[in-house]
Amino acid sequence: MATVIIDYLIKSPHMKTYDEKHIKNIVLLGAPKSGKTTLSETMLFEAGIISKRGTVEENNTISDYHEIEHERGNSVYATTMHSEWKDYKINIIDTPGLEDFIGEVIASIRVCDTAVLLLNAQYGVEVGTELIWDYVDKYRKPTILAVNQLDTEQANFNKTVEDATRILGNAVTVMQYPVNQGPGFNAIIDLLKMTLYRFPEKGGKPEKLPIPDSEKERAEALHNALVEKAAENDDTLMEQYFEKGSLDEDELRQGIKIGMLKHQVFPVFCLSAKNDMGSGRLMGFIDNVAPAAAEMPAEMANDGREVPCDPAGPPCLFIFKTLQEPHVGRLSFFKVMSGEIKPGMELFNEETNSSERISQIFIADGKNRNNIESLKAGDIGCTLKLKNTFTNQTLSDKNKAIQIDPIQFPTPKVRVAIEAKNKADDEKLSEVLAELHMEDPTLLVEFNRELKQVILHGQGDLHLLVTKWRLENIYKMQVAYLPAKIPYRETIRKPALASYRHKKQSGGAGQFGEVYMKIEPWFEGMPPLKEYPVRETEEVPLQWGGKLVFNNCIVGGAIDSRFLPSILKGVMEKMQEGPLTGSYVRDIRVSVYDGKMHPVDSNDISFKIAGMMAFRDAFHQAAPQLLEPVFDVEATAPDTMMGDIMSELQSRRSVITGMDTLNGYQVIKARTPQAELDKLFAALRNVTQGKAKIHSEFAEYAPVPPEIQKKLSDEYQKEEVV
Repeated sequence: MATVIIDYLIKSPHMKTYDEKHIKNIVLLGAPKSGKTTLSETMLFEAGIISKRGTVEENNTISDYHEIEHERGNSVYATTMHSEWKDYKINIIDTPGLEDFIGEVIASIRVCDTAVLLLNAQYGVEVGTELIWDYVDKYRKPTILAVNQLDTEQANFNKTVEDATRILGNAVTVMQYPVNQGPGFNAIIDLLKMTLYRFPEKGGKPEKLPIPDSEKERAEALHNALVEKAAENDDTLMEQYFEKGSLDEDELRQGIKIGMLKHQVFPVFCLSAKNDMGSGRLMGFIDNVAPAAAEMPAEMANDGREVPCDPAGPPCLFIFKTLQEPHVGRLSFFKVMSGEIKPGMELFNEETNSSERISQIFIADGKNRNNIESLKAGDIGCTLKLKNTFTNQTLSDKNKAIQIDPIQFPTPKVRVAIEAKNKADDEKLSEVLAELHMEDPTLLVEFNRELKQVILHGQGDLHLLVTKWRLENIYKMQVAYLPAKIPYRETIRKPALASYRHKKQSGGAGQFGEVYMKIEPWFEGMPPLKEYPVRETEEVPLQWGGKLVFNNCIVGGAIDSRFLPSILKGVMEKMQEGPLTGSYVRDIRVSVYDGKMHPVDSNDISFKIAGMMAFRDAFHQAAPQLLEPVFDVEATAPDTMMGDIMSELQSRRSVITGMDTLNGYQVIKARTPQAELDKLFAALRNVTQGKAKIHSEFAEYAPVPPEIQKKLSDEYQKEEVV
């Protein structure tokens, strides 16, 4: 699909440098299809930045400009834009709604000062919205709730507000409510200004009218609740409220701002972003009330120091996003935390112990970038071609070096093995994958020696598909995705005895070693060995989990003590490639109780081989057991989806461990083998249309069912023969 060129920008930014008191940074958040990209387009239109609004369907919005976004029909990247509204610069970041790209969302929340959380009036607060809210709440960001799509048939403003109050608490504060939601929606009652706004048929600037008699009682009641909410956040305002019985509009704004900063007021606005109804009023509120960059709490460095938003302070910027773009190179998006940033500056990255020269500074509106002479504390911009600085890193004055407290990104949920189709690209692939991880910390790369695979860990199937698309279309590398192998473990269920004689003669000195050993399942607190006298014991904690306990029970000099380490080494080598499936072996006690030596031919290699083969033979007689990693899985979704979720879990060898309710949703807890986990995530997202919140965490290693163990063992033995 060809990229659509956006050619209707009607004015270039003035490239004015704003101070920290006149910068507002907002992030648009919400579940998929809540209207974030449409709202960003409408806000730019309202501000006069563009003369015509693009649409997601026509692939011509400022925000969704990447080819992959046009192919997918939804946002994949967080995109920065800006508008100039009266005396303020409003930086806007439009974020993806899909959980696969949660890293883009979290980074955007971290650097913005106000979160605008869009709620689809048809569905209320969705599970995806709650996932996003967890991070908004974690960073204590001032929050505006925008109830969008009030022009749709199923719109239900009251239910949406009730859902929000139930989940987000009593901080939810109605600022506006619709007069006629549904297909004919065109009027809002604003409780701050106590005015009815009626919009023309095609949206835009509304007509201001008195509140009709039929709505006065409701409007007065909600206005009084708003006044009380604003007053309770400040002692002076509370005194004025008691004295006058009300607050004027300026006092209300002041109280609401204080409440937003305290995370105790989440004002609710009404929108039809598609029809440009309510967007201008929302921007007016952001301009007049939402906190400016300078009003936010100081940022924290990872050593506990505060970094105030001060343009006179030492220069410091935080990279929150890195993106490789065709024909452009690496773009680094940053927020100026302190001081003033100008082209030509040399800044220091303490994490990598390297300096970077800031060549150019841009303000970005989607793919359009405009040069600017400087950016002051609180502002957001981007630069090109930083050599050694990536997402989540800080550049600062070398003499006052600092590292901003890094963003904590979530652990991956799915995984896949990756390889270059052209083996000559193997080294290049490793380099590119390392760079992709530096750009996107939610994408982890694992060079797994145990599984002999390069494994890519991501937030979901779509996250991995987009990564593959980037490799093939931006880095021009053909790659293949393969199923990631499972890190099985092997152990035993009963004791067994075995002996092995290694004898080799080929002229000159030969090789001879004979070992008798007993192996048993090891467990914490097991009783000491009784059959044989234990001369010494060595406990070996295994890197892959579990333990090997090695007893020397040799008496009478049957084997010289200097050969015991070689026997142990042979056992350890076999434990690194187990007899059953080639997986790591764990939790075994080995007791060497007899053997034979030769005065000339016995040496370390002889006893290493004898120990290895004796262990192998004993293992096969000791009721071998294959273990698989099992994860605790928690799925949160609406009641109506429980049947489908239960069915998917049970069809993938999951054991249901419990059910609960949380904020009106059902929570199913289960234990699922890792071999089924990746498919399970994809299936659950499919049957819930992405409306389920799924979390998994490693629990334990558990026995594999006999039929699966036999299948895996047979496959391994066939490979060994070949």
